[in-house]
Amino acid sequence: MIAYLTALGIASPLGIGKEEVARHLFAGSRAGLVRRHGFVPGRDVRVGVVRGALPEMPPRLAHFDCRNNRLALAAIEEIRPAIADALRRYGAERVAVVMGTSTSGLAEGEAALAAWRRDGAWPASYRYSQQELGNLGACVADYLGICGPAYTISTACSSSAKVFASAQRLLQLGLCDAALVGGADALCGLTLNGFHALEAIAADYCNPFSRNRDGINVGEGAAIFLMSREPSPVALLGVGESSDAYHVSAPEPSGAGALRAMRLALAGAELPPEAIDYVNLHGTATPLNDAMEGKAVAALFGENTPCSASKALTGHMLGAAGAAEAAFLWLALDPGFSGGALPPHVWDGAADPEIPALNFTDAGTRARFGERSAMLSNSFAFGGSNVAVVLGRGW
Repeated sequence: MIAYLTALGIASPLGIGKEEVARHLFAGSRAGLVRRHGFVPGRDVRVGVVRGALPEMPPRLAHFDCRNNRLALAAIEEIRPAIADALRRYGAERVAVVMGTSTSGLAEGEAALAAWRRDGAWPASYRYSQQELGNLGACVADYLGICGPAYTISTACSSSAKVFASAQRLLQLGLCDAALVGGADALCGLTLNGFHALEAIAADYCNPFSRNRDGINVGEGAAIFLMSREPSPVALLGVGESSDAYHVSAPEPSGAGALRAMRLALAGAELPPEAIDYVNLHGTATPLNDAMEGKAVAALFGENTPCSASKALTGHMLGAAGAAEAAFLWLALDPGFSGGALPPHVWDGAADPEIPALNFTDAGTRARFGERSAMLSNSFAFGGSNVAVVLGRGW
């Protein structure tokens, strides 16, 4: 079943709102990647930060108040009229919420723990539920008065890519008529220190697929779509999921699990590899991930399909990355936002001889728009949770 992504709201290190994000995305801006002190003891790290004011949480939902949920509200408010229309048309009980996150409100938990250590008391505003992984889906549903199925998926860096498959199944089974799908993740010390312990944090800007790559920049953000069966310009054509469970943190080195996810996504879309006009690479800029993904993408698409790793512009938004990078496809598929351009691959240009050659885009690369166009985005997570999403225009 083809589902349609009728509306998109986004907040990322590239900006808040589709217009600002698109302008910086297609220009290859890294302005949202800034140095911050305090996350990792004794070290500055470059992180992707959402700048600008975020919506306030309504007083009735004060127990949900955390940066992670307010990032989601920023995305929601951009498409509030479309959501309101769906609620009027279908009824609150026929709209679902499927969100993805890996951090939830951990940053507030860290701040509360620091206050407890300093003062011997927990802050009055702190609620343990803020950092429960199901908090995001519950917050979105309560904020909008949605009464249909509402839940959160947390599979690390594939969390908000898996929501597309889950929501599509709800539509296919007739359990809802529309769904809000997406995810949010906010910066927090636990995540950054975890990657630091794995020696996976870049010394400066991340450098995806370069022989000089040395790790990730962590970022934050949110992207939320309204999905339904109602035809609209951008369609969700296919989602492929696989689980290779090779290692708790390292990817399966041959890329077999990633390759299977991409093939399943193409099968769901009923498209051959040559029909894909652009691939948004997972591209974390860690040595093992890029090597694995390069093998898988080259095996399926060869060296001609344009591709890029947008994490060089945003940092790795972790549980929000899947939805945000699907949003980049959504913007690329709309000439009104992209102007026919593709997101550029920003790196030092030093190819790794151990990775098969890929067709990396630059700032001048144009999309091959025809009557129909299809694009694919990859998301790979700890534990071998692999997801590929195919979006298209003209279906």
